[in-house]
Amino acid sequence: MKLAVVAANGKSGRLIVKEAVARGLDVTAVVRGENETEALHTLKKDIMDLTKEDLAGFDVVIDAFGIWDPNKMDQHSATLGHLSDILSGSKTRLLVVGGAGSLYVDKDHKTMISDLPDFSEAYLPTAVGMKNSLNALRKRDDVRWTYVSPAAEFIADGERTGKYILAGEEFTTNEKGESKISYADYTLAMVDEAVSGSHIHQRISVLGK
Repeated sequence: MKLAVVAANGKSGRLIVKEAVARGLDVTAVVRGENETEALHTLKKDIMDLTKEDLAGFDVVIDAFGIWDPNKMDQHSATLGHLSDILSGSKTRLLVVGGAGSLYVDKDHKTMISDLPDFSEAYLPTAVGMKNSLNALRKRDDVRWTYVSPAAEFIADGERTGKYILAGEEFTTNEKGESKISYADYTLAMVDEAVSGSHIHQRISVLGK
């Protein structure tokens, strides 16, 4: 399996590359600067400069792009839209490192976590930016996409337990009433999905046990 990880030098990107390489996948790190990952292959380009030819031949492209500047939240939609356009009509699957703010808290799927009055104002711009990019992705039936949301508490330096709970569109907690997952366990779920291709045209979510 040939796998490209876009924005591979980021926190989640590096761990995704590490997990995929450990499983023997043929991994290319797509980065703007020097490759800081364990990938043996490097494609040095900005996301917005990538072409259809650049990504031809990959089985899966994982979009690990993230930005926290509240003045640049439109880049979530712009970059994901560009990747979708250049993968349109191809067999290549597009997996997206998503956010938790767009998970629904009701069965009717009318209210998201980020709509709640006690949602952190500091995280609201990012949540809205990522929600907008997800909404745009839902309209694409020309791309074989899967959007993977983490739990509400996404722990960068958390341990890799090797276990996770796979959920769907709704906010979910484990038996302890917790909604949290380490980057390492999230990465495990992401690479599992890359290998299986079980949730095309779906948003899924993962949380720790």
